[in-house]
Amino acid sequence: TALATLAVDSRCVLGEGILWCDRRRVLYWTDILAAELWRHDPDSGHTHTWSLPAPIGCLALAEDGRLLLGLAKGLCTSDVEAQLSSRDLALETLVTAGPWANVEAGDPMTRINDGRADREGGFVFGTKSEHADLRPAGRFYQYTATHGLRELALPHAAIPNSICFDATGTRMYFCDSVTPRILHCRYDAATATVSDIAVFVDLDLPGAEPDGSIIDAEGALWNAQWGAGRVVRYLPDGRIDRIVRVPAPQPSCCVLREDTLYVTSARVGLDAAALAASPLSGGVFAHRTGRVLARGVDRV
Repeated sequence: TALATLAVDSRCVLGEGILWCDRRRVLYWTDILAAELWRHDPDSGHTHTWSLPAPIGCLALAEDGRLLLGLAKGLCTSDVEAQLSSRDLALETLVTAGPWANVEAGDPMTRINDGRADREGGFVFGTKSEHADLRPAGRFYQYTATHGLRELALPHAAIPNSICFDATGTRMYFCDSVTPRILHCRYDAATATVSDIAVFVDLDLPGAEPDGSIIDAEGALWNAQWGAGRVVRYLPDGRIDRIVRVPAPQPSCCVLREDTLYVTSARVGLDAAALAASPLSGGVFAHRTGRVLARGVDRV
């Protein structure tokens, strides 16, 4: 078992959706509930945050250098690098969808949650149930510039998470965080169809909830496990290969930069005693993997 160390003392309420941009050599991530986008340059140590008009659940890198942002009820884009002197982030138009690609606009009890670029230039994301009983009101979608939004025929979820894709782009991993297992299925990006849904792994630790995941260059899946203070690396056959402890009980998402694993975390729901015991909660943590495991960066 290894231990991640603090990389950015961001103290996010709900840090999530971390990405590595290999072109700019910076990290981006969200604080969903604070409605903030974060940017950190590990080489210079410089960190910048932008405020957004709504909670931001996920993001993706675009080929033209902009970011695709999944706000609570819609998708938009932004040229964030042109706004490094600003605290408020100006949002831009999606080519095929007007100012926003509206998502479940008629349902006030869902919001966009986890999402990740697929291998073919699409963006796959889920919507989270905001009902107090966490009924499975959320759904999974694919967005492409050509087709706009298309719903994926996956089971409805309370907290959709763990979305990532194998190297071929034909296998998608996902979960509903209220159930301690990660699923996978066949995925056809061109037609936005899924099939052959099956269990990839059942979590081995009681109380652990599967959160954000990433696939590495060897086809293994790294999963941040909320409530367990750890990231687990699963081999393609589902066996546990490595466990990285995180000094925060609520790790939420992970990404690989060359030989370094970065992990976001959250403070939401932690009482004073829990925060006193884990004061770095909400920070971004880093762990050297011992070898380069990052694969090419996917863009929309």
